[in-house]
Amino acid sequence: MLHNPKKILKNTKILSFILFTSFLIPISFFNTNEGKAGLEFQWDGNPNFKKLRWFQKNSSKSARNTIFFFLRPFDRKADLLKINMKIPKTFKSTLKEEKITLCQVKIGGFDTRTKCIKNIPADIEINEDKTSLDIFPYSPITADKDSYAVVFKIFNPRKSGLYQFHSYGQYIGENPVSSYLGSSTIVID
Repeated sequence: MLHNPKKILKNTKILSFILFTSFLIPISFFNTNEGKAGLEFQWDGNPNFKKLRWFQKNSSKSARNTIFFFLRPFDRKADLLKINMKIPKTFKSTLKEEKITLCQVKIGGFDTRTKCIKNIPADIEINEDKTSLDIFPYSPITADKDSYAVVFKIFNPRKSGLYQFHSYGQYIGENPVSSYLGSSTIVID
């Protein structure tokens, strides 16, 4: 006889043991890379909410980070005189006026990096409780085909979570009230 039944029985026991243990040990235990979700979820879906694009270099807690808050051409209706950003109260970070800039930006992609092309001179003011930031460019930000960014060079907060920044802008020729530009949701791991 060619096959030995005792040997086949031993092989099936070993095979069933391997298959059974593979269900007990989670696959994520062996995964060293972190997976980033490409989905943003809001509890109360507001039709007036507009998602602004952003980019950060490091999402770890307490790490040195550079965050770009983009203002693309279709995010602006006209020339901007002023930009106002509402900063979440729980975003406990090292916000300093000298570490915040406004620049014309080249938005990176698959094979290029995000970088500032030209700095835009502007006055930057942070209120006392660090929940609001006002940017007054020396000349209006034009509504052309260029993208602009507000750049934070900071240390990330010690608490992980989602932080939502709301942006407002004052347009040329409109009343002095700022209108809503959009919101960016930053993730700190």
